[in-house]
Amino acid sequence: MNDLGTVLLSGIVGSTAYGLAGPTSDVDRIGMFAVPTLSLLGLRTPRESRVTTKPDVTFHEAAKLARLALSCNPTASELLWLPEDLYEVRTPLGDEAIALRTAFLSAGHVRNAYLGYATQQFRKLLSRDPDWSSAKIAKHARHLMRLVEQGYELYTTGHVTIRLADPERFRAFGEQVAADPEAARPFMAAAEERFGSARSVLPDAPDDKAVEDWLLRVRRTFWHE
Repeated sequence: MNDLGTVLLSGIVGSTAYGLAGPTSDVDRIGMFAVPTLSLLGLRTPRESRVTTKPDVTFHEAAKLARLALSCNPTASELLWLPEDLYEVRTPLGDEAIALRTAFLSAGHVRNAYLGYATQQFRKLLSRDPDWSSAKIAKHARHLMRLVEQGYELYTTGHVTIRLADPERFRAFGEQVAADPEAARPFMAAAEERFGSARSVLPDAPDDKAVEDWLLRVRRTFWHE
C-alpha cells in the first residue's frame, strides 16, 4: 500500500467489527484516500483501488468510494458507519464524509444492495462446491443473515449498526445452515417478505449534490499535493 495518496479515513471491518471474530480470524481493513488532483488529468491516471489479501485490506480513492457508497455497496458503506473505536485514521475530510453518510442513501439501492447480496450468498450456498467445509458454509450463512439484518435496519431507520447486538444468534444460524443448507431458505423467504411489506424512511434518490460538493472540496484540497 505504499503507493496510496493521502489516507482520509480508514478502519477495521469484517468479523472483528461485527463481533463475530474467532481465534483464527484475520483483521480486515477498509479505507479511503485522495490522490493529487492534477494526477487525474493526465494520460495515465492513478489506480482507484488498492487491494491486498490475507488479511483483506482495501483502499478506494475518494471518488470510487463515493460512487460505491451512492450505490449503497455494503462493504464500502461500512467505512462511514463504524463505531468510533474501530477508526484508525480520521481526517477533517474523512469526518465530513461520515457526517454526510445519510446523503449517500436511497431506498431502492439499499434494498437491492443488501438483500441482493444476501440472495447471492444464498445461491452460493445452494450451488456450492461439494468440497466446501462446514466452516465455509457457516461463514456464508452468517454473512447473508448479517446483510439482511443490517440492510433492513438501514432501510427502515436510516441508520445501520455495524457491531451486532447478538452475535451468538448469527453463529447459531451459521451452524444450522452448515448442517443443512436448506435451512437458509425460510429465512430468505421471510427476508423478502419483510422488505416487501416495510415502508422505508429513506428517500428515492441520494443527495448527489451534497456528495459532489464534498468530493470537490477534496479535489481543491489536493490540487497541488
